[in-house]
Amino acid sequence: MAWRIEKRPTSLAPAPVWAFPAALGFAVAVGTCIFAALGANPLAAYWVMLTGAFGSFFHFSEVIVRAIPLMLTGLAVAVAATMLLWNIGCEGQLVWGGICAAGTGLFLAPHLPPLLVIPATIAAGAAGGALWALIPGVLKAYLAVNEILSSLLLNYIAIIFMEHLYFGPWRNPEGYGFPGTAQIAEMGRIPHFFGTRIHLGLVLALVLAVVLYGALRTTRWGYRVRAIGLNRRAAHYAGFKIRRHIVGVMLLSGALAGLAGMAEVSGIHFRLQQGLAVGYGYDGIIVAWLARLNPLVVPLMALLLGALIVGGEQLQAVLHLPASISMVLEAVLLFGLLLSEALSRYRLVRRPPAANSDVTQEEEAT
Repeated sequence: MAWRIEKRPTSLAPAPVWAFPAALGFAVAVGTCIFAALGANPLAAYWVMLTGAFGSFFHFSEVIVRAIPLMLTGLAVAVAATMLLWNIGCEGQLVWGGICAAGTGLFLAPHLPPLLVIPATIAAGAAGGALWALIPGVLKAYLAVNEILSSLLLNYIAIIFMEHLYFGPWRNPEGYGFPGTAQIAEMGRIPHFFGTRIHLGLVLALVLAVVLYGALRTTRWGYRVRAIGLNRRAAHYAGFKIRRHIVGVMLLSGALAGLAGMAEVSGIHFRLQQGLAVGYGYDGIIVAWLARLNPLVVPLMALLLGALIVGGEQLQAVLHLPASISMVLEAVLLFGLLLSEALSRYRLVRRPPAANSDVTQEEEAT
């Protein structure tokens, strides 16, 4: 009796409804096994994560702070993936957004009118990320270079260049030997809300999520982006400018990731230093796929991953468990979602044994 995997005639209709709960249940089950293997009570561990993320307004504000760069990098990945462009370089684009925002706050802010400093900082962050994404975009559009490899490798170049700046020419001479630039001017720091570390980046992320959703679904540009993603060859025959759209979408994706770096520098660190490149660009890939590339769902998924990050830190502080467990749960959540979607599209069927034609042919030959 043979088994084979075959595509279902039509995908299961309720897949968008049950896929995420199934993935979440899968992640919880795997997390339970991990906690038990480490000798911790799984219920106590999950309770610590829950209270650590939502136990107070301060804790929830920290979840939002961690979610802000995830929202922006998630949007960056989602808008590119809608056109089947795999921007794996959001980490480097985030870094360049931070570099340009820090440079604006350190060197340009004293020469600008006070009211223009924050807009200039935001624009510089977006421009930095966009220009770094332009490289893999042009290579993809005109030389057919795989954007996965080019954007991924550019991440390391961006991080090395950032380290060169705050270890070298931009290093704070009054920093007592610690690596990092001087703090950016007060006028170059984006505003905070509610007496917490929640900053203007949240407003930018939410507004951009709504704008991108509307643009992708109601505008001519959005129709072309979706059409190219569905069938690039058909879009080419329809007269769409494929190369122009590849470069444009990569620029937009890089700008969104650059805003994440700007928000971290101008809203959290107030300087260029270690801790900017901590993986938000890679986590944005998980956010985008958990949201099924829907810009309106990206903020919700970013909050979920932000809660996992903050909850993981509480595991380390309270139960002395590795904070990296939260990263494992993120990965399991993504794999669970991919598995759920695969089950909605494919099925395992048992094929009855074929007639023993070989024996029959041998008998006829003899």
